[in-house]
Amino acid sequence: MEGAPKIFLLHGWMDVSASFQFIVDELKADWHVIAPDWRGFGLTEWHGDSYWFPDYFADLDAILRALVPDGQVSLIGHSMGGNVACHYAGVRPARVARLIALDAFGLAESDPQQSPERFEKWLNELESGVRFRGYPDRLALAARLRADNPRLTEEKAAFLAGHLGEPDGQGGIRLAGDPSHRRVSPMLYRRAEAMASWRRVIAPTLWIEPAEPDLRRRLGVTDEAHEQARACFRDFREVQVSNSGHNLHHDQPGEVARIIETFLLPKES
Repeated sequence: MEGAPKIFLLHGWMDVSASFQFIVDELKADWHVIAPDWRGFGLTEWHGDSYWFPDYFADLDAILRALVPDGQVSLIGHSMGGNVACHYAGVRPARVARLIALDAFGLAESDPQQSPERFEKWLNELESGVRFRGYPDRLALAARLRADNPRLTEEKAAFLAGHLGEPDGQGGIRLAGDPSHRRVSPMLYRRAEAMASWRRVIAPTLWIEPAEPDLRRRLGVTDEAHEQARACFRDFREVQVSNSGHNLHHDQPGEVARIIETFLLPKES
């Protein structure tokens, strides 16, 4: 709602801003919700051969300058969007008033010995190209979404398929994103650099996580590393959500919306 407090919703990798709709529908207070599609995702133009993680910081910075030239903002990000938000809040700590990350935990620390093979894979993918799987129609995409996440209802899966898919020009449906996003990054993830940014965050920070952190553990982020990440933030709290996977905004939108508003709204005296 125009004139209401602004909140920025930042989606994850191979997602689109529209998938936050389930949470938005559950919000009780009046908010001016701003949910951009990252470059090369959803309705944005494709950027080309390469997408670099720092580009998202620059895009977010430009969006904030355009929409909130002065003052502080509240950032809410899921997965990749949450990692962008947490890192940005350390790069520009005075800009962020409140920070919420949905299952955004960084990546596992990399080994420098991985670098040559990573560069080789990147060069091979530049030569051969990458693409996403196609689907005959949106019903097939919705079925795939439900197979990947059995918690999705048919109604939710159909809604998501309507935004996550786009015509492929050959009568079928492809994911609404530049296939270049599938290309491996030649640059290794350095968790120590992320932690250096997290230590600079001054905004009250909330991590919302599934009670069973399957994705984090599958990606190799150990419980010890996760505890070290929590300790980086000066004003930190965490809430776990049961009966949910990585996509908490799909699985438990009502509960996530309640947690968000409890954190953002001033407490009654």
